[in-house]
Amino acid sequence: MRVAFILPGLHRVVRGAEVAFEAIARELAQMKDVQVTLFGSGKPRENEPYRFIHVPNISREVFEHWPKIPVLRTEYIYEELTFATALIKYYQPEEFDIVVTCSYPFINWLLRIYGTRHRPAHIHVTENGDWEVQGNRSEYRYFSCDGLVCINPEYYERNRGKWESILIPNGVDPNLFFPGPANRGTFDLPEDAPLALMVSALISSKRVCEGIKAASKVDDLYLVVCGDGPERDKVKALGEKLMPGRFKLMKLSRQQMPDMYRTADILLHMSLDEPFGNIYIEASAVGLPIVAHDWKATRWILEDTATLVDTTIEKETVSAINKALKRRLEIYVEPRRKLVEERFAWKNIARVYYEFFKDFGSNAPIEEKVTVL
Repeated sequence: MRVAFILPGLHRVVRGAEVAFEAIARELAQMKDVQVTLFGSGKPRENEPYRFIHVPNISREVFEHWPKIPVLRTEYIYEELTFATALIKYYQPEEFDIVVTCSYPFINWLLRIYGTRHRPAHIHVTENGDWEVQGNRSEYRYFSCDGLVCINPEYYERNRGKWESILIPNGVDPNLFFPGPANRGTFDLPEDAPLALMVSALISSKRVCEGIKAASKVDDLYLVVCGDGPERDKVKALGEKLMPGRFKLMKLSRQQMPDMYRTADILLHMSLDEPFGNIYIEASAVGLPIVAHDWKATRWILEDTATLVDTTIEKETVSAINKALKRRLEIYVEPRRKLVEERFAWKNIARVYYEFFKDFGSNAPIEEKVTVL
């Protein structure tokens, strides 16, 4: 089975979709009958079991202040256009049986029109939401794929009648993210203060500024925000204004994140409709209490291990932070760790992807293609 993963940020960006694709690819590539290739704008890394092909592009940061117009609606889509244009030189359809993406529109369109003798099955993963799948106006009406991976049950229920679909969550490596001693000195953080951690792209939909406002109302709480994005200046200015001496904005490598989770007392995430939230299970694997918005996807992922509230109500968020700070005890750590090991280990997630790829095009009813994780 010859599988390609295509995403501009691979090996360059450390965020949800990129982390997920690289992890799934890594597990699949270790199976004896699978060959895996990644196409991304980063650089090859030593000791990866898959092949990586560098595709040059212009990074999203360059386009943050460019005009937003139909089709080119965000800096991410501008970046994707430059990536898709360059991809033509490197991507040969006849070399693959399955191609996996989560971008729209340009990569999606390219895969549908490029190649005459052979066109691999195109699997789209809803890592960035299902807006492109659901849309029926403007460029969204041209979306198409051969198979759809839905990363939460709400997406699955909405789309399974239209596309051959399967429900597969994202995962985590429990051997990398695990409970352990904190070393705050590594990050120049105070040793004696309660510490809340936000891990997020710095964009408006993640509501990082709202999280800062709530955290500022908790006595003595120190807040660390790890991430980057167009709102970086706004986030930094607000944090320093509302939490002077109690706020730090950082941009860390993927290798540093397990240690960063271990320094924290809670994880705070304010997004109202996070497609999945890899950070939820990374934090759970380390044993952290989580405060997040209460909706169907977070209840499905976290079950009864988190403090879920209406984060649009600041008073409720403040109360949840105070409640979660009392749940760092060992008796609460074991259920979080157990949840991760049973449902979200990448090795198990990759096996479900493998079965979906292998049986793709079978006559099995869509309803049967649901992971039991």
